[in-house]
Amino acid sequence: MKGLRFKNIFFILLGSAIFGFGLVNFNMQNNLAEGGFTGITLLLYFLFNIDPSYSNLVLNIPLFFVGWKLLGRTSFYYTILGVISLSVFLWVFQRFPVDMPLKDDMTLAALFAGVFIGVGLGIIFRYGGTTGGVDIIARLVQKYIGWNMGKTMFLFDFLVIITSLIYYLTYTEAMYTLVAVFVAAKVIDFIQDGAYAAKGATIISTHNEEISAKIMQEMERGVTILKGQGSYSKQETNVLYCVVSKNEIFRLKQVITSVDPYAFVAVSDVHDVLGEGFTLDENKKPLER
Repeated sequence: MKGLRFKNIFFILLGSAIFGFGLVNFNMQNNLAEGGFTGITLLLYFLFNIDPSYSNLVLNIPLFFVGWKLLGRTSFYYTILGVISLSVFLWVFQRFPVDMPLKDDMTLAALFAGVFIGVGLGIIFRYGGTTGGVDIIARLVQKYIGWNMGKTMFLFDFLVIITSLIYYLTYTEAMYTLVAVFVAAKVIDFIQDGAYAAKGATIISTHNEEISAKIMQEMERGVTILKGQGSYSKQETNVLYCVVSKNEIFRLKQVITSVDPYAFVAVSDVHDVLGEGFTLDENKKPLER
Protein backbone atom coordinates (compact mmCIF):
# COMPACT_ATOMS: atom_id res chain seq x y z
CA MET A 1 0.00 0.00 0.00
CA LYS A 2 3.07 2.23 -0.24
CA GLY A 3 2.45 5.43 -2.18
CA LEU A 4 -1.19 5.88 -1.16
CA ARG A 5 -2.05 9.25 0.35
CA PHE A 6 -4.73 9.96 2.93
CA LYS A 7 -5.76 13.14 1.07
CA ASN A 8 -6.39 11.19 -2.13
CA ILE A 9 -8.31 8.48 -0.28
CA PHE A 10 -10.50 11.09 1.45
CA PHE A 11 -11.39 12.90 -1.78
CA ILE A 12 -12.05 9.69 -3.71
CA LEU A 13 -14.50 8.72 -0.96
CA LEU A 14 -16.05 12.20 -1.09
CA GLY A 15 -16.36 12.06 -4.88
CA SER A 16 -17.95 8.61 -4.70
CA ALA A 17 -20.48 9.89 -2.16
CA ILE A 18 -21.45 12.84 -4.38
CA PHE A 19 -21.62 10.60 -7.46
CA GLY A 20 -23.75 8.00 -5.65
CA PHE A 21 -26.09 10.64 -4.23
CA GLY A 22 -26.73 12.14 -7.67
CA LEU A 23 -27.23 8.77 -9.33
CA VAL A 24 -29.80 7.61 -6.78
CA ASN A 25 -31.69 10.84 -6.17
CA PHE A 26 -31.71 12.31 -9.68
CA ASN A 27 -31.08 9.60 -12.28
CA MET A 28 -32.92 6.71 -10.64
CA GLN A 29 -35.79 8.79 -9.25
CA ASN A 30 -36.41 10.47 -12.62
CA ASN A 31 -35.82 7.54 -14.98
CA LEU A 32 -32.66 9.04 -16.52
CA ALA A 33 -29.96 6.85 -18.06
CA GLU A 34 -26.19 7.32 -18.03
CA GLY A 35 -23.23 6.25 -20.13
CA GLY A 36 -20.54 3.67 -19.36
CA PHE A 37 -20.82 0.90 -16.80
CA THR A 38 -22.99 3.18 -14.68
CA GLY A 39 -25.48 3.19 -17.54
CA ILE A 40 -25.42 -0.62 -17.64
CA THR A 41 -26.17 -0.79 -13.91
CA LEU A 42 -29.15 1.54 -14.44
CA LEU A 43 -30.28 -0.55 -17.41
CA LEU A 44 -30.22 -3.69 -15.23
CA TYR A 45 -32.05 -1.82 -12.48
CA PHE A 46 -34.91 -0.52 -14.64
CA LEU A 47 -35.33 -3.78 -16.58
CA PHE A 48 -34.74 -6.43 -13.90
CA ASN A 49 -34.77 -4.45 -10.62
CA ILE A 50 -31.15 -5.45 -9.90
CA ASP A 51 -29.60 -3.23 -7.26
CA PRO A 52 -26.87 -1.02 -8.89
CA SER A 53 -24.71 -1.31 -5.79
CA TYR A 54 -24.35 -5.04 -6.48
CA SER A 55 -24.19 -4.95 -10.28
CA ASN A 56 -21.48 -2.27 -10.14
CA LEU A 57 -19.24 -4.66 -8.22
CA VAL A 58 -20.10 -7.71 -10.31
CA LEU A 59 -19.38 -5.91 -13.58
CA ASN A 60 -16.07 -4.45 -12.40
CA ILE A 61 -14.49 -7.38 -10.58
CA PRO A 62 -13.51 -9.27 -13.79
CA LEU A 63 -11.90 -6.10 -15.14
CA PHE A 64 -9.69 -5.80 -12.07
CA PHE A 65 -7.93 -9.02 -13.01
CA VAL A 66 -7.53 -7.89 -16.62
CA GLY A 67 -6.51 -4.29 -16.05
CA TRP A 68 -4.34 -4.22 -12.95
CA LYS A 69 -1.10 -4.26 -14.97
CA LEU A 70 -2.28 -1.37 -17.12
CA LEU A 71 -3.24 0.87 -14.22
CA GLY A 72 -0.09 0.60 -12.13
CA ARG A 73 -0.15 -0.37 -8.48
CA THR A 74 -1.20 2.97 -6.94
CA SER A 75 -3.88 3.70 -9.56
CA PHE A 76 -5.11 0.13 -9.21
CA TYR A 77 -5.63 0.56 -5.47
CA TYR A 78 -7.38 3.90 -5.99
CA THR A 79 -9.63 2.31 -8.63
CA ILE A 80 -10.61 -0.51 -6.25
CA LEU A 81 -11.37 2.14 -3.62
CA GLY A 82 -13.49 4.11 -6.11
CA VAL A 83 -15.52 1.10 -7.25
CA ILE A 84 -16.15 -0.31 -3.77
CA SER A 85 -16.95 3.05 -2.18
CA LEU A 86 -19.36 3.91 -5.02
CA SER A 87 -21.19 0.61 -4.47
CA VAL A 88 -21.36 1.28 -0.73
CA PHE A 89 -22.77 4.78 -1.20
CA LEU A 90 -25.27 3.54 -3.79
CA TRP A 91 -26.47 0.96 -1.26
CA VAL A 92 -26.72 3.58 1.52
CA PHE A 93 -28.52 6.25 -0.51
CA GLN A 94 -31.06 3.74 -1.83
CA ARG A 95 -31.92 2.79 1.76
CA PHE A 96 -32.05 6.45 2.85
CA PRO A 97 -33.19 8.39 -0.24
CA VAL A 98 -34.02 12.09 -0.32
CA ASP A 99 -37.46 12.63 -1.82
CA MET A 100 -37.11 15.28 -4.53
CA PRO A 101 -40.15 15.15 -6.84
CA LEU A 102 -38.80 16.62 -10.09
CA LYS A 103 -40.87 14.65 -12.61
CA ASP A 104 -42.67 17.89 -13.51
CA ASP A 105 -39.36 19.70 -14.09
CA MET A 106 -37.12 17.27 -15.94
CA THR A 107 -34.79 20.08 -17.04
CA LEU A 108 -33.88 20.69 -13.42
CA ALA A 109 -33.54 16.96 -12.80
CA ALA A 110 -31.17 16.56 -15.79
CA LEU A 111 -29.08 19.57 -14.76
CA PHE A 112 -28.71 18.37 -11.17
CA ALA A 113 -27.96 14.83 -12.32
CA GLY A 114 -25.19 16.17 -14.55
CA VAL A 115 -23.76 18.45 -11.88
CA PHE A 116 -23.66 15.82 -9.12
CA ILE A 117 -22.21 13.11 -11.37
CA GLY A 118 -19.74 15.57 -12.88
CA VAL A 119 -18.55 16.89 -9.53
CA GLY A 120 -18.27 13.39 -8.09
CA LEU A 121 -16.35 11.93 -11.02
CA GLY A 122 -14.25 15.08 -11.41
CA ILE A 123 -13.05 14.81 -7.81
CA ILE A 124 -12.36 11.08 -8.17
CA PHE A 125 -10.35 11.61 -11.38
CA ARG A 126 -8.47 14.61 -9.99
CA TYR A 127 -7.18 12.58 -7.06
CA GLY A 128 -6.04 9.60 -9.06
CA GLY A 129 -9.03 7.29 -8.86
CA THR A 130 -11.53 5.91 -11.35
CA THR A 131 -14.78 4.03 -11.05
CA GLY A 132 -13.41 1.20 -13.20
CA GLY A 133 -15.51 0.05 -16.10
CA VAL A 134 -15.02 1.81 -19.42
CA ASP A 135 -11.75 3.41 -18.33
CA ILE A 136 -10.08 0.00 -18.10
CA ILE A 137 -11.70 -1.23 -21.32
CA ALA A 138 -10.55 1.92 -23.14
CA ARG A 139 -6.97 1.36 -22.02
CA LEU A 140 -7.08 -2.25 -23.21
CA VAL A 141 -8.50 -1.23 -26.60
CA GLN A 142 -5.84 1.46 -26.94
CA LYS A 143 -3.09 -1.05 -26.20
CA TYR A 144 -4.25 -3.88 -28.47
CA ILE A 145 -6.25 -2.13 -31.21
CA GLY A 146 -4.78 1.36 -31.24
CA TRP A 147 -7.95 3.40 -30.74
CA ASN A 148 -7.59 6.46 -28.52
CA MET A 149 -9.38 6.28 -25.18
CA GLY A 150 -11.81 9.10 -25.95
CA LYS A 151 -13.10 7.31 -29.05
CA THR A 152 -13.69 4.05 -27.17
CA MET A 153 -15.43 5.75 -24.25
CA PHE A 154 -17.68 7.78 -26.55
CA LEU A 155 -18.65 4.67 -28.56
CA PHE A 156 -19.38 2.70 -25.38
CA ASP A 157 -21.49 5.52 -23.90
CA PHE A 158 -23.39 5.88 -27.18
CA LEU A 159 -24.21 2.16 -27.32
CA VAL A 160 -25.37 2.09 -23.69
CA ILE A 161 -27.66 5.11 -24.11
CA ILE A 162 -29.11 3.74 -27.39
CA THR A 163 -29.77 0.39 -25.69
CA SER A 164 -31.47 2.21 -22.80
CA LEU A 165 -33.62 4.09 -25.32
CA ILE A 166 -34.68 0.83 -26.97
CA TYR A 167 -35.64 -0.93 -23.75
CA TYR A 168 -36.95 1.59 -21.24
CA LEU A 169 -36.34 5.26 -22.05
CA THR A 170 -38.86 7.46 -23.82
CA TYR A 171 -37.49 9.84 -26.44
CA THR A 172 -37.99 12.73 -24.02
CA GLU A 173 -36.08 10.95 -21.25
CA ALA A 174 -33.31 10.09 -23.71
CA MET A 175 -32.93 13.77 -24.62
CA TYR A 176 -32.81 14.77 -20.96
CA THR A 177 -30.21 12.05 -20.43
CA LEU A 178 -28.05 13.62 -23.14
CA VAL A 179 -28.36 16.98 -21.35
CA ALA A 180 -27.22 15.35 -18.09
CA VAL A 181 -24.29 13.59 -19.80
CA PHE A 182 -23.21 16.84 -21.50
CA VAL A 183 -23.37 18.82 -18.25
CA ALA A 184 -21.45 16.08 -16.41
CA ALA A 185 -18.68 16.11 -19.04
CA LYS A 186 -18.29 19.89 -18.76
CA VAL A 187 -18.25 19.78 -14.95
CA ILE A 188 -15.64 16.98 -14.98
CA ASP A 189 -13.41 19.12 -17.22
CA PHE A 190 -13.87 22.11 -14.92
CA ILE A 191 -13.09 20.15 -11.76
CA GLN A 192 -9.99 18.57 -13.33
CA ASP A 193 -8.60 21.65 -15.06
CA GLY A 194 -10.22 24.62 -13.38
CA ALA A 195 -8.52 24.55 -9.99
CA TYR A 196 -5.13 25.73 -11.23
CA ALA A 197 -6.19 27.23 -14.56
CA ALA A 198 -4.08 30.20 -15.62
CA LYS A 199 -3.02 32.17 -18.68
CA GLY A 200 0.21 31.80 -20.61
CA ALA A 201 1.58 34.77 -22.57
CA THR A 202 4.06 34.48 -25.45
CA ILE A 203 5.71 37.85 -26.03
CA ILE A 204 7.82 38.97 -29.00
CA SER A 205 9.35 42.43 -28.74
CA THR A 206 12.48 44.43 -29.41
CA HIS A 207 12.46 45.38 -25.71
CA ASN A 208 12.55 41.93 -24.17
CA GLU A 209 14.95 42.77 -21.33
CA GLU A 210 12.91 45.76 -20.16
CA ILE A 211 9.64 43.83 -20.33
CA SER A 212 11.11 40.86 -18.50
CA ALA A 213 12.57 43.03 -15.75
CA LYS A 214 9.31 44.94 -15.27
CA ILE A 215 7.21 41.76 -15.05
CA MET A 216 9.52 40.30 -12.42
CA GLN A 217 9.70 43.56 -10.48
CA GLU A 218 6.07 44.69 -10.56
CA MET A 219 4.23 41.37 -10.76
CA GLU A 220 6.74 39.05 -9.09
CA ARG A 221 6.25 36.50 -11.86
CA GLY A 222 8.99 34.52 -13.52
CA VAL A 223 9.75 34.93 -17.21
CA THR A 224 11.39 32.34 -19.47
CA ILE A 225 13.49 33.44 -22.46
CA LEU A 226 13.16 31.16 -25.48
CA LYS A 227 15.24 31.27 -28.64
CA GLY A 228 13.27 31.89 -31.83
CA GLN A 229 13.75 32.66 -35.49
CA GLY A 230 11.56 34.58 -37.90
CA SER A 231 10.27 32.32 -40.67
CA TYR A 232 10.42 35.08 -43.31
CA SER A 233 13.31 37.24 -42.09
CA LYS A 234 15.41 34.33 -40.79
CA GLN A 235 16.53 36.64 -37.99
CA GLU A 236 17.10 35.14 -34.56
CA THR A 237 15.18 36.72 -31.70
CA ASN A 238 14.30 36.08 -28.07
CA VAL A 239 10.75 35.10 -27.16
CA LEU A 240 9.41 35.64 -23.64
CA TYR A 241 7.01 33.23 -21.99
CA CYS A 242 5.18 34.02 -18.77
CA VAL A 243 2.39 32.27 -16.86
CA VAL A 244 0.06 34.31 -14.64
CA SER A 245 -3.25 33.69 -12.91
CA LYS A 246 -6.43 34.66 -14.75
CA ASN A 247 -6.99 37.82 -12.76
CA GLU A 248 -3.46 39.04 -13.55
CA ILE A 249 -3.66 38.88 -17.34
CA PHE A 250 -4.98 42.46 -17.69
CA ARG A 251 -2.16 43.75 -15.51
CA LEU A 252 0.37 41.78 -17.57
CA LYS A 253 -0.87 43.39 -20.79
CA GLN A 254 -0.54 46.82 -19.18
CA VAL A 255 3.06 46.10 -18.15
CA ILE A 256 3.97 44.94 -21.65
CA THR A 257 2.35 47.84 -23.50
CA SER A 258 3.88 50.39 -21.08
CA VAL A 259 7.30 49.26 -22.34
CA ASP A 260 6.46 48.39 -25.93
CA PRO A 261 2.96 49.20 -27.25
CA TYR A 262 3.83 47.37 -30.50
CA ALA A 263 4.84 44.09 -28.85
CA PHE A 264 3.29 40.89 -30.22
CA VAL A 265 1.46 39.08 -27.43
CA ALA A 266 -0.35 35.73 -27.75
CA VAL A 267 -2.37 34.67 -24.71
CA SER A 268 -3.45 31.03 -24.25
CA ASP A 269 -5.22 28.96 -21.60
CA VAL A 270 -2.98 26.96 -19.27
CA HIS A 271 -4.35 24.07 -17.22
CA ASP A 272 -3.09 22.31 -14.11
CA VAL A 273 -0.27 24.72 -13.26
CA LEU A 274 2.30 23.38 -10.83
CA GLY A 275 5.25 25.15 -9.26
CA GLU A 276 6.24 28.36 -7.48
CA GLY A 277 3.54 31.01 -7.34
CA PHE A 278 0.74 28.53 -8.05
CA THR A 279 1.11 25.39 -5.93
CA LEU A 280 4.35 26.32 -4.12
CA ASP A 281 5.39 29.47 -2.28
CA GLU A 282 8.78 31.18 -2.58
CA ASN A 283 10.24 28.68 -0.09
CA LYS A 284 9.09 25.74 -2.25
CA LYS A 285 6.43 24.80 0.30
CA PRO A 286 2.92 23.76 -0.81
CA LEU A 287 0.33 26.54 -0.83
CA GLU A 288 -2.89 25.87 1.04
CA ARG A 289 -5.91 26.03 -1.29
